[in-house]
Amino acid sequence: MTMAYFLGVDTGGTYTDAVIVDEAADRVIGSAKSLTTRADLALGIGLAVDAALAQSGVTAAQVALVSLSTTLATNALVEGQGGRVALIFAGFDAGDLERGGLTEALKGDPVVHIAGGHTHAGTEATRLDMVRLESQLRELGPEVMGFAVAARFATRNPAHEVAIRDLIRRVTGRPVTCSHELSAQLNGPKRALTAVLNARLIGMIDRLVAACERHLDALGIRAPLMVVRGDGALISAAMVRERPIETILSGPAASIVGARWLTGASDALVSDIGGTTTDVALLRDGLPEIDPQGARVGGFRTMVEAVAMRTTGLGGDSEVHLKTEGLAGGLRLGPRRLIPVALLAQQYPELVHTALDRALATETAGEFDGRFVVPMSGQTAGLNAREANVLARITAPMPMARALTTRLEVAALERLVARGLVMIAGVTPSDASHVLGGLAAWDASASEKALRLLGRRRNGAGERFSADPEAFAQSIIDQLTQQTVDCLLEAAFDEDAAFEGQKPETLARHPLTTAAFARHKGIVQLDARLGVPVIGLGASAPSYYGAVGARLNCQMILPEHAGVANAIGAVVGQISQRASALVTSPSEGRFTAHLPEGLQLFNNREEALAAVEAAMVAQASARAEAAGAQDLAITTSRQIREASVEGSPMFIEATITATASGRPRVAHALAEAETP
Repeated sequence: MTMAYFLGVDTGGTYTDAVIVDEAADRVIGSAKSLTTRADLALGIGLAVDAALAQSGVTAAQVALVSLSTTLATNALVEGQGGRVALIFAGFDAGDLERGGLTEALKGDPVVHIAGGHTHAGTEATRLDMVRLESQLRELGPEVMGFAVAARFATRNPAHEVAIRDLIRRVTGRPVTCSHELSAQLNGPKRALTAVLNARLIGMIDRLVAACERHLDALGIRAPLMVVRGDGALISAAMVRERPIETILSGPAASIVGARWLTGASDALVSDIGGTTTDVALLRDGLPEIDPQGARVGGFRTMVEAVAMRTTGLGGDSEVHLKTEGLAGGLRLGPRRLIPVALLAQQYPELVHTALDRALATETAGEFDGRFVVPMSGQTAGLNAREANVLARITAPMPMARALTTRLEVAALERLVARGLVMIAGVTPSDASHVLGGLAAWDASASEKALRLLGRRRNGAGERFSADPEAFAQSIIDQLTQQTVDCLLEAAFDEDAAFEGQKPETLARHPLTTAAFARHKGIVQLDARLGVPVIGLGASAPSYYGAVGARLNCQMILPEHAGVANAIGAVVGQISQRASALVTSPSEGRFTAHLPEGLQLFNNREEALAAVEAAMVAQASARAEAAGAQDLAITTSRQIREASVEGSPMFIEATITATASGRPRVAHALAEAETP
């Protein structure tokens, strides 16, 4: 019998990890890390995969399954990045844009309001104005990378969204996201928000999947490629290209699955620190909680089912901000990720050291000293003249001051960063760790110079922040510890039923909380600790999390392979697909089944429920098989809402849900080789 080996890949903002898991022995036999290469993701993936295969001694032909998790979508939303999209908003008015954070999410991207949409019962409210829409699509097509479509009550009848989608594909050829495909719940503006974010991520996730497929093909790996969804389940690469929004919290979900597999812990807070974010979730009885309100990332509440996770823009590569208000000043980290100066200096030593030495040679502290800009690839449609001029100047990595000719261009540069067309390099906690000797992978001398420059900036009292780079570096690490502690305490208070209804952010920072965790011994004596252990994950967790455990007076578990937990979680998960639909009652004795192909009327309640249940089982099964599952297990549930009228129950509506789950199919060639 041929051994089955699984390849797990995790692409994060800073590193791409790869692991080889021996399925039979249930253990990791090879792992490797490589820098994520934003310009061509295939390079970083290739280096990590090749090194993991070489370490394990496994050949390409022996790989039976490949699974990918990623934090790229999460990071993009936390940092406010993504491509330019257009929203087609049918049957809604301008006021609906203000609901659910839609205006903020659109960031000035175009919105087309058209007549259309359905009623609560699923009947057409207004006819679609397709003639006007077609002319607008011809103008918009070249200006955007994708479209989001939301029509009023599309979950009760998706006909208008489907018609608009077909027209967009015919006229523009651009990717389209329909809101009804992402959620069966009511709340049009929130569905529209989810569709907008999905459309914004399509190009990024498509590039990632294509990069992974390119390298697997070059190696001769013919195994199925799966991707981790935000709830920890797996889906096929083909499916995730249409629904990339489902990968928000993919990396964190994979890390929880990996944490459970690595430690066997049943109750713990899992805290995963990456380059860009810290993700915290609770393991209870060995399983993560699913957020009933939908995944919340970067301030946006989506309709995506995902693990209940607090994602904070805090990581090893977080931007270090100096707080100049008040006399003493202070520090704040994140939420934006920068390229650490130490890393840029390793790649461009002459450029970085020349600029740092020139800045240090003068006594005057410049606003942009120690900061650099690096061009990235991407779609440039929709830039104004000032933004285009700044971008044209940034042809290669350069000091930030050289890219800007006036103060007015700072806002233009910020817009280019938000679009993902430029990245900034500057001081990060990773640089502080290099100065203190905790990390040694990159150029520590460049970090020391950059911290010296940043420390020359003045606080509110006119004094320099720090003349000692080592002391300054320690204060940055202390700030990382403090913000991590705050993040973990927020999650703990949020999950503790005794504090329901209270703001976890307030409780985490309350003076009594701070005093209790510091074990205050005065006239009042206070003592507090976390009641569950913390599992620290991420490559930098061993560097930072010892101090976090000490502050929280709790057990800190730092498992072997903690740095590649996401990649492990990517290959030990299950495929799970869910489908939901409604039965409503327009009048007594009449029942409407809201089926995918349209409305169907019944005179018998049970017949309507059975018809919807059969349709949902078929839909969930088809989705699970399309996602790559085999040996399906099906579960169904009925949520029936009734009202009491004169002591008798009256049917209002029912939600029927079917879930199909199974393990991924492994490579066909391998399955054949195992047959005696």
